[in-house]
Amino acid sequence: MATPENKLAFDGGWAYDPAPESTDHISLKKRYGLFIGGEFVAPENSRYFDTINPANEQKLARVAEASEADVDRAVKAARAAYSGVWSRMPAKERGKYIYRIARIMQERAREFAAIESLDGGKPIRESRDIDVPLAAAHFFYYAGWADKLDYAFPGQRAKPLGVAGQIIPWNFPLLMAAWKIAPALATGNTVVLKPAETTPLTALKLAEVIADAGLPPGVVNIVTGAGKTGAAIVNHPGVDKIAFTGSTNVGRIIQRALAGTRKKYTLELGGKAANVVFADAAIDQAVEGIVNGIFFNQGHVCCAGSRLLVQESVADEVVAKLKERMETLIVGDPLDKNTDIGAINSSMQLEKIQSYLKIGKEEGGEMHQSACRLPKKGYWCRPTIFTGVAQSNRVVQEEIFGPVLAIQTFRSFDEALAKANNTPYGLSGGVWTDKGAKIFKMTQGLRAGVVWANTFNKFDPTSPFGGYKESGVGREGGLHGLDAYVKLGAR
Repeated sequence: MATPENKLAFDGGWAYDPAPESTDHISLKKRYGLFIGGEFVAPENSRYFDTINPANEQKLARVAEASEADVDRAVKAARAAYSGVWSRMPAKERGKYIYRIARIMQERAREFAAIESLDGGKPIRESRDIDVPLAAAHFFYYAGWADKLDYAFPGQRAKPLGVAGQIIPWNFPLLMAAWKIAPALATGNTVVLKPAETTPLTALKLAEVIADAGLPPGVVNIVTGAGKTGAAIVNHPGVDKIAFTGSTNVGRIIQRALAGTRKKYTLELGGKAANVVFADAAIDQAVEGIVNGIFFNQGHVCCAGSRLLVQESVADEVVAKLKERMETLIVGDPLDKNTDIGAINSSMQLEKIQSYLKIGKEEGGEMHQSACRLPKKGYWCRPTIFTGVAQSNRVVQEEIFGPVLAIQTFRSFDEALAKANNTPYGLSGGVWTDKGAKIFKMTQGLRAGVVWANTFNKFDPTSPFGGYKESGVGREGGLHGLDAYVKLGAR
């Protein structure tokens, strides 16, 4: 039985006993250097920063802060590996290395999942069941393409670009690393990767896997740091391609920096996805999809369904069921297998979310939060919905990146489509209806790179991902993910 001190209680009177994932099986160093040329090395300036567990604010490790000189070392190591080994290696041999990385990731999946939840604050169920398996799947998928590029680009000859500089965010640290490294390696490029400063640990653990897989030194280099480190990668003349996932504002800065250069780039940026629920939808299924799209991931997803457009005739029913479902969500220890909503990634991100809650109320929105208890230590936010908001409200238009849902109603199909498209972003969307024709009509009209029908937040390495408008440039995943890392010419 649960005790009063540790139980996860609900108003109905029942409770779950805590079921924490063990951390005995994970190995974390007290201090991490930079992974350059196949080994961990000290930063040139001897500077380190702390990475913090957002659930309890305790230090997990000290991590090197890479300077411009360190980035230069990494780019030179990548260039040497590209020219001397990797681009000359038979494609089937490159595929074997990538496949080996995937297999070792599978073997260490439990360790990766625990570290991801410790460092990022996401529930262990998400790390264990989504992030780690999907990351390994990306390496498996692109390992298979390494010696089949002639089939990916019929009638053309695909050549690698050279050195790829890659910058990834804090919301899917391991998955984003796999998302970017795997296609780059499969097409014969070498890599300099920078993880987010708040979530570097799974990328550094991946560096250990890369070394254990026997990848030639310098093929993958991982440098840690903040914005200055990322800028050094973007501006380095020895980098041939930039792949960035992050905010739209930083994406604009990168575009300006790359203007007039020879560098290729892909940018996966912000989003403000609309979930459109028609009256003929399976309401209970739609409510669960809405919860999955915005709350289970703390809203820490660029494609999160942070706007809900619901047909007027069923709006009261949907909102009532959504509020009822919110009361069953468990906010707490990310390592507890019962937890639905983990910690907010950092104090800075929590402050941003709280500022938007204030803005939403000041603009006249009606705010409702679940009555769940929050832990005393760490960074936490209750699942939140806003009703009575207009299209011009900032909580409707701007990316919050937290468990905050803005709800609007519509009467006709055309009104729903107009509202869904009335945003600067165009990354993803969802439609809920039992009419196939309505699904196809809505997906054709939505200006979004990915649209889910009667589900939400489903990913596969074979499927391209990317956005329109201020949500980015280019596509990642699938065959499109290969195209971003090659230059094509006649045979």
